[in-house]
Amino acid sequence: MLYGNLSGLKASRLKSLEKIYRRRIPANRIITSELARYLSQLSFEISRQIGILISRDGSIKYVIVGDDREIMIPDLSHYPVGRGGLKGLRCIHTHLDSSPLSRDDVTDLSLLRLDMMMVICVAGNGLPGEVHYAYLLPPNPEKKSVENVSLPDIHHLELDARLFLRSLEEEISRKVADLTDVSGAGERAILVSASSRSRHEIEDSLAELEELARTAGVHVVAREVQRTSRPNPKYLIGEGKLKEVVINALEKGADLLIFDQDLTAAQIRSISALTEIRVIDRTQVILDIFAKRAHTLDGKVQVELAQLKYILPRLTGKGTAMSRLMGGIGGRGPGETKLEIDRRRIRDRISRLEKQLKGLSQSRVQRRSLRANAGIPIVSIVGYTNAGKSTLLNILTRSETFTEDLLFATLDTATRRLRFPREREIIITDTVGFIRDLPESLLGAFKATLEELEDADLLVHLVDLSHPRFEAQIKAVEKILHELGLAQKARLLVFNKTDRVPIEEVGPLCRRFGAVPICARKRETLLPFLAELESRFWPEKGINES
Repeated sequence: MLYGNLSGLKASRLKSLEKIYRRRIPANRIITSELARYLSQLSFEISRQIGILISRDGSIKYVIVGDDREIMIPDLSHYPVGRGGLKGLRCIHTHLDSSPLSRDDVTDLSLLRLDMMMVICVAGNGLPGEVHYAYLLPPNPEKKSVENVSLPDIHHLELDARLFLRSLEEEISRKVADLTDVSGAGERAILVSASSRSRHEIEDSLAELEELARTAGVHVVAREVQRTSRPNPKYLIGEGKLKEVVINALEKGADLLIFDQDLTAAQIRSISALTEIRVIDRTQVILDIFAKRAHTLDGKVQVELAQLKYILPRLTGKGTAMSRLMGGIGGRGPGETKLEIDRRRIRDRISRLEKQLKGLSQSRVQRRSLRANAGIPIVSIVGYTNAGKSTLLNILTRSETFTEDLLFATLDTATRRLRFPREREIIITDTVGFIRDLPESLLGAFKATLEELEDADLLVHLVDLSHPRFEAQIKAVEKILHELGLAQKARLLVFNKTDRVPIEEVGPLCRRFGAVPICARKRETLLPFLAELESRFWPEKGINES
């Protein structure tokens, strides 16, 4: 089968091109001089570039016809990248003039992870002239990724293909393995952002995305940013920039590209067509964390619902970008394509989950009604993710809710009783943490859990004072509370992790924001906070009287 620009070629020329497949190159040769001459002469006669892709065993897998300027390499996704990060294919093609490897040649070499890219220049008499080739280099201190070599003619090409390619692959494999060993186990990712926001805001958002990736068990090896007022509708970032990102990812042995902005279905398709590296966005990272962390029935139902609502508009039936979330849905039936069946099943599942969630919500309403009838004050702890909400609940109530220095360590609502002197008590609830730009699908799915906030008499807004952007986090939480219709709820601002902030700064910050300072890991720092709680519900007596 011939590939590329075949229009206008006579049947005799097509047969001549097809004969190329019968050629076989010895395993220790890059190309034979006879084949180089045949390609050069035929290219001269049809005035088009001719390219071939050769496997390690010397067999020709593709014959490609271009125009007078370039060839278009066909889809090679079914050729997997080997352990050394190379595909086991080398590309050799003609140039109708004496020009060396083009920028597109080098890009294809890096992007497709070819063993080698070679150009044979066609002389005026149709014979092969100068030869230029390039191959990928292992990671090195000079950060040089490609080696270029030029020869006066094909007869000066003395490389032993078998030994050269084997040693090259082993060296690349060893260097990439060294990088992986340094970073530890798990997937490796490059973070990508395309935004018009200020550089400071972009870096802050990427730092948060890196924390999300760490929570998901992914090691971030690099960040790539493109400042733009108009994101590319096809790739989000420019095509040239995307190719640079993919090449960087391949050189660093990255398995994953994580975009800080949500990707549309069309963008996922376009990016996946350009690279075999898996591509996900910020929402998918959060969804993966939620799926891993949810333990109660409420949490599991809500996470699955959020996942399916995210998948449905992006379900295209093409590519592997959604494979982590789609596993198990599929099948074929009479009169329907697989894609239509997938969509119908997802809609049916969403409908069932929403009904189940409604039933669970009614159970929560009954439980909350019993609490309200008991006349016990209800306090809900809200705040940015990883602010220390579960740690505070544990130390106040001597409980053992799961805590860890990770984003979204707690997804399931935990409710405990907190006893005060004189037989007084309140019900205190720990809720899922908030995050900036919380995806709408997640906000909708977790409204059932956040119903707990509607019955709260007081919202304790816990803030990590040691975070460099704590003010932005306060605004983000306030924005979400407003979106949930809770803006009018009474709240108490509490600054946590004050032990990580210079002591002379804590007082002025608390006075400025009207906050109570605590360190949730140190019980002795909680007395002012407890006194404030007691004065809110029983103003006639303070905690120190008992």
